[in-house]
Amino acid sequence: MQVYLPIAEVSVNAFLLLGLGGLVGVLSGMFGVGGGFLMTPLLFFIGIPPAVAVATEANQIVASSFSGVLAHFRRKTVDLRMGTVLLIGGLAGAALGVVVFNYLKSVGQVDLLVKLCYVVFLGIIGGLMFIESLNAIRKTKAGVAPKRKKHNWIHGLPLKMRFRTSGLYISVIPPLIVGVCVGILAAIMGVGGGFIMVPAMIYLLGMPTKVVVGTSLFQIIFVTAFTTLLHATTNFTVDIVLAVLLLVGGVIGAQFGAVIGAKLKAEQLRILLALMVLGVCGKLGFDLLVMPTELFSLGAAGGH
Repeated sequence: MQVYLPIAEVSVNAFLLLGLGGLVGVLSGMFGVGGGFLMTPLLFFIGIPPAVAVATEANQIVASSFSGVLAHFRRKTVDLRMGTVLLIGGLAGAALGVVVFNYLKSVGQVDLLVKLCYVVFLGIIGGLMFIESLNAIRKTKAGVAPKRKKHNWIHGLPLKMRFRTSGLYISVIPPLIVGVCVGILAAIMGVGGGFIMVPAMIYLLGMPTKVVVGTSLFQIIFVTAFTTLLHATTNFTVDIVLAVLLLVGGVIGAQFGAVIGAKLKAEQLRILLALMVLGVCGKLGFDLLVMPTELFSLGAAGGH
């Protein structure tokens, strides 16, 4: 069943979009990521223009993240205080990111920049997570208890705040910086930023893995909603038909993902996420290097 997407100006199978939304919803519930790091490249692969994919996917992430965070609220694994600090930084970063995105769109370089950002960020994050997860699994098998660092350079920073759910007493500066970086990525790459936020919260801030997932989803909801609003009002690249189909699949999939994630160990969750990140990175990198089937494309000046 083909549906025409008015803003993207292409026809796509509706069941394919529902399936993609469901798959990313499962990932959202399992890993505490919005799923945009996977969905946005998948939209590229089925022919959606990058500018439309980025803006519309931010909208889909809101629903799948909201569905996932409800399941985590029931388990009391959401640190609202930490989520609020991350959110403040995220909103500022999103506003800055949309300004950069609009400038690059005006000079015709947004498609290349989005794809290059994906290859670089996914390659670095995926590689680091994979190595760390392998080491953690080896230590678990060897019977070595994982050491949780109680004190590092972060504990020497000013403006400290107590985060009871996470069991932390640290400065608000690192969470704010993490939030700003994730907000910029949400605007430029159409991602919730969970693939960067989750490792940062675990390794940089020292939060427990089970709390990280729900807290990440809480922050992602508001940042991606704000990003969608800015994209819709400034560059008009949010495709409602595409968004609705992805939303339906995402909301259903997130509930299944939360159940699956609760049954897996933290090390297993991290290595699965790392493998998916590296897989998407490899496919995008290959597409950038291989010669396209169509060397030229025509479009309206200043459009997508």
